[in-house]
Amino acid sequence: MNTSSPFIQATGIHKSYLDAEGNKLHILRGVDLAVERGKTVAIMGASGTGKSTLLHLLGALDRPDQGETQVNGTALSSLKGDAMAEFRNRTVGFVFQFHHLLNDFTALENVMMPGWIQAGKVTNLQSQAMALLEEVGVDHRARQKPSQLSGGEQQRVAIARALANQPAVLLADEPTGNLDQETGEKVSALLLELNRRRGLTLILVTHNSHLAERMDHVYFLEDGRLNSARIGQAHG
Repeated sequence: MNTSSPFIQATGIHKSYLDAEGNKLHILRGVDLAVERGKTVAIMGASGTGKSTLLHLLGALDRPDQGETQVNGTALSSLKGDAMAEFRNRTVGFVFQFHHLLNDFTALENVMMPGWIQAGKVTNLQSQAMALLEEVGVDHRARQKPSQLSGGEQQRVAIARALANQPAVLLADEPTGNLDQETGEKVSALLLELNRRRGLTLILVTHNSHLAERMDHVYFLEDGRLNSARIGQAHG
């Protein structure tokens, strides 16, 4: 384990996309970010500024045009094919605004899914998934399908699924954005408790200033660059 540098370090990240007319849209313009192991980070900013894009790059769901991200000393640019998939499966857990649960499977089966996908990882899979559902407070709903769960319950199942492979990093994209205030507060509290209990490095994108102010660090993304922000500055 590399202890001499930040656990996650992004340097000079640029990312562009082409719009429907073929024009190049420069979304990220040299983003730098350093996160120590076990810390919590909120990324705020107006809609459309590239917050989700940055999260996807940090989690190796996409590649930058320029720049480098290292996680625990491993350069993501050095990972190809199976190695990249292995990194995502083993190191990073993802939670999205919309839970993306599989509707034809129960809550328990959804949490078991990452283990099923990894060939050979079947020993004690059901008991491990049940333990995760218990940890996030919905083990009593294990046999229900997503359509039978409330929004908060669905998101808790999604969090349990994100933890299935014991990741070191949890990336959450607007995890409370589709929930009412009370339910969102409970999900926020759960994420922070998981950070404390498991030592997870937590990076989340949010418009929720009440959630952001509970993080160790808050950054504001504007004009393609990331800056430290006080909550009052992080509008949007």
